[in-house]
Amino acid sequence: MKTKYFLLMAAVTLGLSSCQKEFDPASYAPPLNIGGYTSSKQIATSSLVAYWAFEGGYTDSISNTAGVNTGTSFAKGIKGQGLQGALNGYVVSNTPAAVQNLKSFTLTLWEKMPLNDKGIVGLVDVAKSSDFWGNLTFFFENGGDATTGKLVARTYTGVVNNGGDNFLKLTDPWNKWNQIAYTYDATTSTFKVYFNGSKIGEKTVANLGQLTFLDASKMVFGTVQFQTTPSLTTSTGKQDWASYLVGQLDEVRIYNKALTADEISALSKLEGRGK
Repeated sequence: MKTKYFLLMAAVTLGLSSCQKEFDPASYAPPLNIGGYTSSKQIATSSLVAYWAFEGGYTDSISNTAGVNTGTSFAKGIKGQGLQGALNGYVVSNTPAAVQNLKSFTLTLWEKMPLNDKGIVGLVDVAKSSDFWGNLTFFFENGGDATTGKLVARTYTGVVNNGGDNFLKLTDPWNKWNQIAYTYDATTSTFKVYFNGSKIGEKTVANLGQLTFLDASKMVFGTVQFQTTPSLTTSTGKQDWASYLVGQLDEVRIYNKALTADEISALSKLEGRGK
């Protein structure tokens, strides 16, 4: 009789334990909250005028403007897929109207690339079809080494730098994902550049005020405006000191205002976590 009783109790205990949910500490953790945001989608939503996620396509999801691919593909990005560049590869797009009409701006992107030893590498360039340089150009300069890189943030007003040279020095930028942001505030006539959420350069152009982009109907990802075929500017063609992004580019966003340092920091942290 006792044997039957113990067998019955063992069966009941086994049945109860099989119904119990295994304890998962993560399920009790508070939701991720960075600067009051839980997703990158929540940051300056009404000011976002263009967004290329490169999630298997080349279309700006805000304006529905489609880009045209030459030689690029897709690879793992910082969030989902990203643009995989290549030598002689790039994506050309009509510039969304809201981007052509920017008065202030923020451009943010993620890039991952090997040591730049092949010439300047364009990331994003809002073309200026009547001039050598574009209206808004972001590129890696020549001359990096194993532990440093040189970034150029250029508009038609000149170059933002963090020293005596016309570039921003980046520490340990190669072969890993980095967020880069470039802002202009028309109320203060001030440009700023951020690297992984931290400001690395600033320049004020006295009385510049609202920007006016000219001849800005085209833009390109993965190189600068004069390296495309045909060139996006009548001013010049391909240069032997310029090249193409052979790494990855992802999460390109353009806002019609200068994001604050806190907003850029939160965006960097959230996108870096895939949010």
